[in-house]
Amino acid sequence: MELFNSRNKILISCPQRISAYLRKEVESFGYTVITEKDTYIETEGTMEDVMRLNLLVRTGHRVLFYLSEFEANTPEKLYKGIYKIEWEKYLGKLDYFSVSSHVEHESVNDSRFPNLKAKDAIADRFRDKYGVRPDSGSERKGVMIFFYWVNNKCTVYFDTSGVTLSKRNYRKIPYKAPMQESLASAVLMAAGWDGSANFVNPMCGSGTLAIEAALMALDKAPGLLRSNYAFMHLKGFDEEQWKKIRQEIRVKGKKSVAGKIIATDISHNAIDAAKQNAKTAGVDHLIDFKVCDFRQTEVPDGGGFVVLNPEYGERLGEERQLEEIYKEIGNFFKQKCKGYRGYVFTGNLNLAKKIGLRSKRRIPFFNSKIDCRLLEFELYEGSRKPSKQAE
Repeated sequence: MELFNSRNKILISCPQRISAYLRKEVESFGYTVITEKDTYIETEGTMEDVMRLNLLVRTGHRVLFYLSEFEANTPEKLYKGIYKIEWEKYLGKLDYFSVSSHVEHESVNDSRFPNLKAKDAIADRFRDKYGVRPDSGSERKGVMIFFYWVNNKCTVYFDTSGVTLSKRNYRKIPYKAPMQESLASAVLMAAGWDGSANFVNPMCGSGTLAIEAALMALDKAPGLLRSNYAFMHLKGFDEEQWKKIRQEIRVKGKKSVAGKIIATDISHNAIDAAKQNAKTAGVDHLIDFKVCDFRQTEVPDGGGFVVLNPEYGERLGEERQLEEIYKEIGNFFKQKCKGYRGYVFTGNLNLAKKIGLRSKRRIPFFNSKIDCRLLEFELYEGSRKPSKQAE
């Protein structure tokens, strides 16, 4: 099949402020990054590379495989451009397909409208050739088509991931407002986590940071936890090749980790959720879970990383209640975490000041739409002059 043998552009999308980590990750797999923007990176390869990237990528959301591009200054030109693509090469006449897009065009007020035009164009092509229209709808399943229509240029891709790669399929019990898996991985990369030391995660919630830390320490590809990808529904999909790629990547994973991974939370419900999620991810045997106040968290000798993601306090009353918690984080760092690198991920810099320690770095992220920082603290054994706080 032409699609599975051709070499084309591959675009991998990501949340804002994560593209640098995605770039580093993709380059570590041996790919050349051609373009880096705020919400994606671009490389190139074949559908085999697409399969590998869907399995390997931790910080990205969707792997898009380039199909076509054309000029379109009106919705009618969009329809014609989509219609001309030989969809019958990639899609069975009775297959289900869905369309999504990113549109910035003066003629469009409702983003659903261009999606409908594109769906009609594809279905009409099948009707004109075969007398039947394939099934299509808003449900994101089957063959997934994505297009960028910006100004007068339309670029069409296959969304080969389907469900966002951030959904690893292990978080069956999310508990309270959990950190997205892709964000957790980027935070760990920013901290420099490589699995060679201890990892301590007080206030662990549903366990996302600890689980991602364990997966990274094992070098276990996150995509192995999923069984369904959109590329599997394309014509010409080679299931034997897919099984071979999965097995090649699976055997590269390690069986054990160098240090301890400890996750605690004051909530029994949180720890129950975290344990179940870790079990689904296949890393429950690597993480020591405990119900306790964060100040009572065991911090093993030997140094490593201690990472907290406390609540941000979005309302004034909540913020005041959290001031003492943030002060106690500083005390916890000073009293129990000497020799470690301490990290606090927060969306409230006013509360962060209550920690009472000078941060070495302040790394910007977004958690959904919340402007956040990952604050890094070096917690030396002996006395040392504090470094100048990074801006």
